[in-house]
Amino acid sequence: MKSMKNLDFVLLLDCYGSLLTERQRTLLEGYYDEDLSLAELAQPLGISRQAVHDSIRRGEHQLEALETQMGIAARLTAARAVFQEIETLSAELPEPQRSGIAEAAARGKALF
Repeated sequence: MKSMKNLDFVLLLDCYGSLLTERQRTLLEGYYDEDLSLAELAQPLGISRQAVHDSIRRGEHQLEALETQMGIAARLTAARAVFQEIETLSAELPEPQRSGIAEAAARGKALF
């Protein structure tokens, strides 16, 4: 099972992956999204596992720097939490009000 830190990188990759080099993005997607090993990533490229490791670490640092500068992932996470809270609180409302609010919150959450 992936650790929470790995899941954080998946979110960062979703937010900022297009700003990385194609090679870094491909390696990070293979490592995090497809759960490929360093050897599995290195072999088709004809490079060492250490080269893959170094490229992944550089990409991770770039993703963290982009998040520090822009904060998109943090805002996305906060918005998801707000929509979840709306859904939770709307469950306590009487039925005529509940369904409309819950549907709107679900649509908003789906955007994020």
